[in-house]
Amino acid sequence: MADFLKIKNFLLGPPRDPFSRQTHRSIALVAFLAWIGLGADGLSSSCYGPEEAFLALGSHTSLGIYLAIATALTVFIISLAYTQVIELFPNGGGGYRVATTLIGPYAGLVSGSALIVDYVLTIAISVASGVDALFSLMPKDAFGLSMESVMHIGLGLKCFLIFVLVFLNLRGVKESIKILLPIFLGFVITHALLIVYGIAMHAKGLPGLIPHALGETHAMTQALGAVFVASLFLKAFSLGGGTYTGLEAVSNYVTTLAEPRVRTGKITMLFLALSLAFTAGGIIVLYLLWGAQYQEGKTLNAVVFSTIMQGWHIGTFDITPYLLILILSLEAGLLLVAANTGFLAGPAVLANMASDKWMPHFFSSLSSRLVTKNGIMLMGISSLAVLLVTRGDVSVLVVLYSINVFLTFSLSLLGLSKYWIVNRHEKKGWLLKLISSGVGLVVCCGVLVITTVEKFFAGGWLTLLITSGVIALGWWIHGSYKKVAEKLALADELFAEAGQKAVANPPALDPTQPTAAFIVNDCIGSGMHALLWVLRLFPGVYKNFIFISVGEVDSGNLKEQEHWQSIRRDFKDTLKHFVNYCHARGMAATYYVAFGTDVVEKVTELVDKIVVDFPKVVFFSSKFVFQDENVFTQSLYNQNAYLIQRRLHNRGCNMIILPMRM
Repeated sequence: MADFLKIKNFLLGPPRDPFSRQTHRSIALVAFLAWIGLGADGLSSSCYGPEEAFLALGSHTSLGIYLAIATALTVFIISLAYTQVIELFPNGGGGYRVATTLIGPYAGLVSGSALIVDYVLTIAISVASGVDALFSLMPKDAFGLSMESVMHIGLGLKCFLIFVLVFLNLRGVKESIKILLPIFLGFVITHALLIVYGIAMHAKGLPGLIPHALGETHAMTQALGAVFVASLFLKAFSLGGGTYTGLEAVSNYVTTLAEPRVRTGKITMLFLALSLAFTAGGIIVLYLLWGAQYQEGKTLNAVVFSTIMQGWHIGTFDITPYLLILILSLEAGLLLVAANTGFLAGPAVLANMASDKWMPHFFSSLSSRLVTKNGIMLMGISSLAVLLVTRGDVSVLVVLYSINVFLTFSLSLLGLSKYWIVNRHEKKGWLLKLISSGVGLVVCCGVLVITTVEKFFAGGWLTLLITSGVIALGWWIHGSYKKVAEKLALADELFAEAGQKAVANPPALDPTQPTAAFIVNDCIGSGMHALLWVLRLFPGVYKNFIFISVGEVDSGNLKEQEHWQSIRRDFKDTLKHFVNYCHARGMAATYYVAFGTDVVEKVTELVDKIVVDFPKVVFFSSKFVFQDENVFTQSLYNQNAYLIQRRLHNRGCNMIILPMRM
C-alpha cells in the first residue's frame, strides 16, 4: 500500500490540503492562464469554423465580408451575454446554472446534458483534427505505408493523446495549462502576425470589399431573389457555428478563477472575445483579399497562409515550407489545448449536476489533487469511445458537433432575457442588458434551427438521440435520489427530538470496556437505525459508544468558505445528537470527526486513533438495501461501507455492516 501511494504521488503529485489558503491560491487561475486553459476551445475553432462558413458560399465569395463582420459581432454578443452570467452566478455553473435558476430545473437538465455531450465531442474532434493536421504535412507515400495503415496509426495516436490529457488533468488544472502554454502563445502570435501582414500587403483591396459585396448582393437579388440571398448567407453563417463553441467555458469554471472571481472572469471573457473575433474575422478577410480557393487535401488556412508566405527567403534559402509546417503544427497543437478545455469544463458541469442530484454524487468528489477525478475519467472514456466508433473521422465528428452548444446558448440567453424583464424595476441598466441578451437569443435560436435542419439527416439526429438519452438518465437518477431523500427525511423526523438536550453529568467513558463505534453520515435516521440494531442484538454488551463521521470536501463546497463552515457545524450537531441520545439513557458516548476529499482514507485515520484509545472496539455501519437492487442503484449510493470494512479487516479490526431497507 505504501509503495502504491509513493507511485501515485510521483505520477499525479502529492496530496493537497483543501483547507489551506496556499492551496486555493496555487490552483486558482489568473485571467491570463484562464484565457489559455478555457479559451483554447473557442480560439481553436478558428482553424475550421471560418473555412466551413466560407466554403458554403460557393462561388459567391464576395459575401464573405458579411460573414467576417457577422462572425466578429456574434462573438461579442455571446461573450457579453456570458459576462452577465458570470456576474449573476459567481459560483460557476454556466449555462446549466442559468437555465436551472432562471427558467427551471428541467431546463437546467436539458442544458447540462447538452453541454456534457458537447464537451465529449469537443475532446474527440479537437484531438482528431489536430492529428489529421499533423498527418496532412506528410507526403502520401511517406515510409512506404498504405493509406489504411496511416489511418490506423493516426487512430492509435489520437487514443494515446486522450490518455495523456487524462493524466495531465488528474495532476491538476494548472499543471495541464502550463505544459500547453507555449503552444497556445505560439498560435496566437504567429496567426496575429500573419493576419496583420496579409491584410497590410493587400490593404488597397480593403476599401473595395464592401462596395463589391453590395454590388453582387444587388445583382443576386435581382436575378435570384432576396430569399435566395438571405438563405445562402444564413446557411453559411450557421455552418460556421463551430466558431463560437467554447465561449461558455469560462462561466462553467468560475470557481477556479483567482479572486476577485467576477473581475477575473470578465477579463478572461474580454481576452477570449477579442482574440477569437480578430482571428476568425481576420482569416475570412484573408480568404477574400488573397483569393483563397479550395484545394483537395489542404485546409483553406494552409492555402491562404502558403500564398501569403510565398517567396519568403533568408538569403537564398526558401523558408516558406518550414514556416508553414510550424504554423500548421501550432494549429494542431492548439486543437490539443482545446481538447483540454473539455477536460476542464466538462467535469465542472457534471459536478454541478451531481450537486443537484441529476448525476451520481461521485461526480462531485475530489481527488487528493483537488480535481474532479471521476468526471475527468468519464470524459476520457467517452471521448475514446467516440473516436473508436467513428474511427477518428473528422468529417463524421463535425456533423455531430455544435448543435448542442447552441441549444445551451439559446437556453442561457432565454433565461437572461426573462431575468431582466422580471427584475426591470430593481436593476439599473436592465434595458441595455435585455437588448443584448435578446439579440443574442434571436441569433442563437436561428443558428440552432438552421444547423439542426442542415445536419439532421447527415448524422445530427445521433447527437440529439444521445443527448435525449443523457436527459432521460438524469431524470431517472433525480427521481431515485428524491425517493430515498424522502424516506430518510421521515427517519430523521422520527428521531429529531430524541437527542436534542445535553445531559449535565454524562457517564464517563471506560476504555477497558467493550466499545461500539458507529460510522455515520449527516443523516440522523441511518445512524439511529444502526445504534438501535446493536442495542437490540447485543443488549448490555457494549459500555462505550463512539460515533465517527467524515465530512466530504467536494467541488461544490471547496470554494465557498461560509458554506463549508455551515457544513462543519451541521456535522458536529448531528454527532452531538447521537451522543446526547446515549447520555440521556445512561450510556457513555463521544464522537470523532474529520473532513477531507477521501472519506475512506479519513475514516481509516480516525479508526487508527480509536483502536489505540479503545482496544476492545467493534465498528458498525449502515448500508442501504433496495428491493430491486441493480448496478444502477449501486452506482448511485457509494460503496464506502464495503471499502472501509476491507481496510479495517486488513488492519485486524472487526466491522459489521447492518442493512437498512429503503
